[in-house]
Amino acid sequence: MTKTYEERAAPTHVAFIMDGNARWASTRGLSIIAGHQQGVKTVRKVIEKSINLGVSYLTLYAFSSENWKRPKEWVDDLMGLFKFYLKSELATLHKQGISLRFLGDRSSLAKNLVDMMEHATTLTKDNTNLVVNIALSYGSRQEILSACKQLIDHSKEGKISSEELTEDVFERYLDTSSCPAPDLLIRTSGEQRLSNFLLWQMAYTEFMFLECYWPDFTEIQYEECIDHYTRRERRFGTTNYA
Repeated sequence: MTKTYEERAAPTHVAFIMDGNARWASTRGLSIIAGHQQGVKTVRKVIEKSINLGVSYLTLYAFSSENWKRPKEWVDDLMGLFKFYLKSELATLHKQGISLRFLGDRSSLAKNLVDMMEHATTLTKDNTNLVVNIALSYGSRQEILSACKQLIDHSKEGKISSEELTEDVFERYLDTSSCPAPDLLIRTSGEQRLSNFLLWQMAYTEFMFLECYWPDFTEIQYEECIDHYTRRERRFGTTNYA
């Protein structure tokens, strides 16, 4: 029997592609980094609203593996902003009961940033109000390839056989192994693509593409996305029709 709107649950896991920071800044004659600084303010609001909405997991696409191809000055400014945000916000996030985790390849990141990430993860690991995954230097194809390489190595070492390999087992090798798949993806700026983000995990995720730039994304829009999500019928390949 189809559930009524009131009976349908809000999403457990919401993922965001936070797009449009640079274009937001350009339309105002500001520097690109000013757009990202404004975007951080939106991140703060989204984290707080997620707790209020009862969301348990939040995944934010902050910097893709492809973003390394952008101008060095832009990359350096953005990495500096990540460090500043972690340093200035960690105590507040910890006090709010937020558990911080990081997805992505750390080999290209500066050691002091990796140290800050590890400290943040360790400090907040027991918090239960909200898990916030930050995808930094992340690419889904890279993640899947890395998982395959680990599986091959473990197979050679006799730790796993092909008969034991299932979807559930494979997911243990992904960066998101401790999280359920996203229920809802929200992308701002009008673009309608995944951009190499959580390709395996979003096989049955509901998508919402908004025209606004990320710095302009509001709590009301977030509520509207959740409301729209609860009105969708998720069948996961099945059907309610005879």
